[in-house]
Amino acid sequence: MSMKYHALISWGFKNSKADTSLFIFHFGNSILLLLVYVDDVIVTSNNSHLITKLIKSLGRKFALKDLGALTYCLGIQLHHLEAGFVINQAKYIEDLLSKLNLFDLNPALTPCTMGKKLSATDGVPLLDPYIYRSTIGALQYLTRTRPDIAYIVNHLSKFLKAPTDIHWQATKRVLMYVSGIRYFGLLFEPSTNLDITAFSNADWASNIDDRCSVATYCIFIDNNLVSWSSKEQTVMARSSIELEYRALAQASAGII
Repeated sequence: MSMKYHALISWGFKNSKADTSLFIFHFGNSILLLLVYVDDVIVTSNNSHLITKLIKSLGRKFALKDLGALTYCLGIQLHHLEAGFVINQAKYIEDLLSKLNLFDLNPALTPCTMGKKLSATDGVPLLDPYIYRSTIGALQYLTRTRPDIAYIVNHLSKFLKAPTDIHWQATKRVLMYVSGIRYFGLLFEPSTNLDITAFSNADWASNIDDRCSVATYCIFIDNNLVSWSSKEQTVMARSSIELEYRALAQASAGII
């Protein structure tokens, strides 16, 4: 364990069971959360004095630079509002479009064409599949703040082995969609209600190549969306009822 983690443990932090990069410290009614990614550290608490004390303590052992209130980290922007804050990846989208030389795309109203299902045998194989694979990887990271593209990005990921021009056109459609609403994001509002609500859905035998199904869910704490998933099932469901139960089980695991 590095000196950085030794310092946190000695201060009284405990590692989160859900995320090994998240450290939690309780002191009476106060809670201090610290998220570590390489050399970037995000600290938040319901007690501002605890934050000041922690920064001073760590500053005696490490070279620290306090950047103030969080506005940007790892491609994610945070906008402070009176009602809470919004996170989005507008700059990340702009950088991606610029990298692909697709900044002048006409916006689309939906991330995919309704009623059209893609197959691994569609179209002509791309001569250089790297651009497809790298773009899908970038879009996968974009789903961190854009659950509205999780389903189609998951579907397009199935063609990474041998992408075709049809798959690339579908990928450009996703880019057209996010380019038009790049400033959209997730709103988080303060609340004393910690009730957890989950919704699940399932698309039975939606993959026309292997007839596997897709299960999705989203989880809210009060009105705040905190977790979501769109995942193809590893086993074939024999009925839509069976798939719905599998989707519910997946959502329940997400809640736990």
